[in-house]
Amino acid sequence: MFRSEHPKPQFHRDKWLNLNGKWKFAFDFGLSGDEKGWAKDPSAFDGEINVPFCPESKLSGVGYTDFIAAIWYHRTFSVPDAWSDSCVFLHFGAVDYDCRAWVNGQMAGRHYGGGASFSFDITELLQSGENSLVVCAKDDPLSGLQPGGKQSHELKSSGCMYTRTTGIWQTVWLEARTQTYIESVRVIPDFDGGRFVLTPIVCQARQGTEFHAVLLSEGEELASVSVPATNSAALDIPAPRPWSPSDPFLYDLQFELVEDGNIIDTVHSYAGLRKFYIEGNKFYLNNKPIFLRLVLDQGFYPDGIWTAPSDDKLRKDITRSMAVGFNGARLHQKVFEERFHYWADRLGYLTWGEYCDWGMDFGKPLAIQNHQREWREVVLRDLNHPSIVAWTPFNETAGGAQAHFEAHRRAVQETVDLTRALDPTRPVNDTSGYVHVDTDIYTVHDYEQDIDEFRSHYTEVEPDSRKVLDRACPDLSVAYTGQPFVVDEYGGTWWAEKSEQDESWGYGQRPNSIEEVYNRIEGLTKTLASHPHIAGFCYTQLTDIEQERNGIYTYDRKPKFDGERLKKAFG
Repeated sequence: MFRSEHPKPQFHRDKWLNLNGKWKFAFDFGLSGDEKGWAKDPSAFDGEINVPFCPESKLSGVGYTDFIAAIWYHRTFSVPDAWSDSCVFLHFGAVDYDCRAWVNGQMAGRHYGGGASFSFDITELLQSGENSLVVCAKDDPLSGLQPGGKQSHELKSSGCMYTRTTGIWQTVWLEARTQTYIESVRVIPDFDGGRFVLTPIVCQARQGTEFHAVLLSEGEELASVSVPATNSAALDIPAPRPWSPSDPFLYDLQFELVEDGNIIDTVHSYAGLRKFYIEGNKFYLNNKPIFLRLVLDQGFYPDGIWTAPSDDKLRKDITRSMAVGFNGARLHQKVFEERFHYWADRLGYLTWGEYCDWGMDFGKPLAIQNHQREWREVVLRDLNHPSIVAWTPFNETAGGAQAHFEAHRRAVQETVDLTRALDPTRPVNDTSGYVHVDTDIYTVHDYEQDIDEFRSHYTEVEPDSRKVLDRACPDLSVAYTGQPFVVDEYGGTWWAEKSEQDESWGYGQRPNSIEEVYNRIEGLTKTLASHPHIAGFCYTQLTDIEQERNGIYTYDRKPKFDGERLKKAFG
């Protein structure tokens, strides 16, 4: 099993080298690898692991699921001769959690965070011929300092916490750049103006360096624009074609740096022309109201844990969701890899970008700092994807609000302010479900299985209610003020084969028959979809995960229900 595709389809150069595959590794349970000098001498690494799969996974070839204080990796590589005059960057899709890298025994860089992508400039550390790369990842999910999402705090999975992920879990690769290069380009679709507004960040720009952008469709150039490398640019679109779930049309973009008439750097990208916003208590896409029919997607895989076994598995998770009537997903307690967002863009699948905040302690300032620093990296990495329509930096923060009320309030408010500053084009769901502090979307979680009781919970949802509608934590949450109201977790109805009942769980009493499951899904969903003041829902969940058996599909992605009947309910 080998993840060979380019990990950044929205920002890629032609000169790159995939470093996935077989690496040497060693566990470091006593955190003594530094003292033993492993950074310079990895000869003690006697294990073999398949990168980018975490050591807990079957696909890694290791399958060790106990706590891992640290893991060290080693491999060698050679830089292509054609890169001799280039700057070389070492990229990591994601490493959980405290990652350091050494090239030829010299420190290349350090990164904290379990889900964000990062890179190090290793140009000055390279030597001719074979180079040595050593990576160390420390992981302490019990510290309260590092967000970990749904990674279990116990030896084994239990409840809604699952197998942990340690170390490298996304693609590692090398990239060649020129001395002056494009670091990033913010692409803002101006739907009403029929254009893209581009803001490049160029490193080592010189006087006279120009930024050139080309708009293409199916290889045909439609428009172009050139500006000084430090300026923003407006790229007008002839006969604009919007991006939408019914027509997920994407324009190709080519970004170039030009000096003295010569192209010195080229980056390939794409963008979708769309507008998503809130007006009153409704969502609008391209100036038309849209009801969000989302499913909770936690992105776990039985053989890869946090890492999809293949690029096609990412795509198929989306098509499976769409096949039963959903138009998008809430990406829950995990930073999804960029290839997932690429397929969401291609397929017209709306998503809420979320962070893996569970595991952090609001009573520890460093935990809040770690969250906000990495959340910033996540937003900046993903904000050009047209499929992402909202941000959710926190989930169910009742424990933090109860134990550290003021620290919680300040942390949530600061994070919301940060998110709005980074991306003023999307609404922010401050903390999904509860406890709300300052939110553009008012969300609640409700796993009531009785349809009549469930319906009674929403009698007071109307724009002028000005009441606290957070049923879980009414004394801690702010009042509803007429935002779009979304039940962004509901259902979760337990259904498993009888042979699996003793090992599984779901929400509510297990139904006696599959027909009872259908009745619950249909009745609960109709309650939300027919409510005049509810703007969307999110059903729990797309697939079973380990012991939690409340998915539309099994953990290995087999259908549990009649897809056409579900499509009538959700769609």
